[in-house]
Amino acid sequence: MENKLRAAARLLEVMDTLRVKCPWDREQTFESLRNNTIEETYELVDAIADSNMDGIKEELGDLLLHVIFYSKLGEEAGAFDFADVADAECDKLIYRHPHVYSDIHADTPAEVMQNWEELKLRKKKRQGGILGGVPRSLPAMVKAFRVGEKAASSGFDWEKKEDVWAKVKEEIAEIEVEMANGNHERTTDEIGDLFFALINMCRLYGIDPELALEKTNKKFISRFQHMEAEAGERLFSEMSAEELDQLWRNAKKDE
Repeated sequence: MENKLRAAARLLEVMDTLRVKCPWDREQTFESLRNNTIEETYELVDAIADSNMDGIKEELGDLLLHVIFYSKLGEEAGAFDFADVADAECDKLIYRHPHVYSDIHADTPAEVMQNWEELKLRKKKRQGGILGGVPRSLPAMVKAFRVGEKAASSGFDWEKKEDVWAKVKEEIAEIEVEMANGNHERTTDEIGDLFFALINMCRLYGIDPELALEKTNKKFISRFQHMEAEAGERLFSEMSAEELDQLWRNAKKDE
């Protein structure tokens, strides 16, 4: 613990120095750092997806720097400092874990999540209710997953996870109808509904849809690049469907 506290104090001191002596750090604001914070978060997500422990460590450091930086900006504005941020988070965690710090019982992760959402709603009384705490800027797939989680925590969910398949099939049928009608706007709506149903299916079966799709992205890119290498100087547009299919099958076989 002593080493951890010393490292945290060192980082705070480095931030204080940079804020005074570095021209770039001196000019930064909450707004100017926002996009960099988003980028650093995605770099951490990439490292996690790759199971790159060195990368995870590095990206966590970069993200921690942003927490320290925002805390420094808050301190300069007289609004809050790093201690306020850390103490507020500790208070929140203790409040939301009554099964650890009080006499409330929660024996499963699902019970913990339900208690968590109920406590958040009771304390903050958000105008938007249970779903009001989902950040507007989340990517659509992540947002859909969180919306499904939060709705389920209130008791609004399928009785059995297998029941979600009926909804998936229903949405596919509705897409086919709208496509046959040539209604682009309605088709777009129904495709969104299908995505939402599939993401909820992932949630119910314990699958991370973002990770699943990213694995498929990487797999497709790898196979496509294999096809390009095998095709050499020939363009795909110059090749027959049979030739392209053979390249694809070769790529799958060589994985």
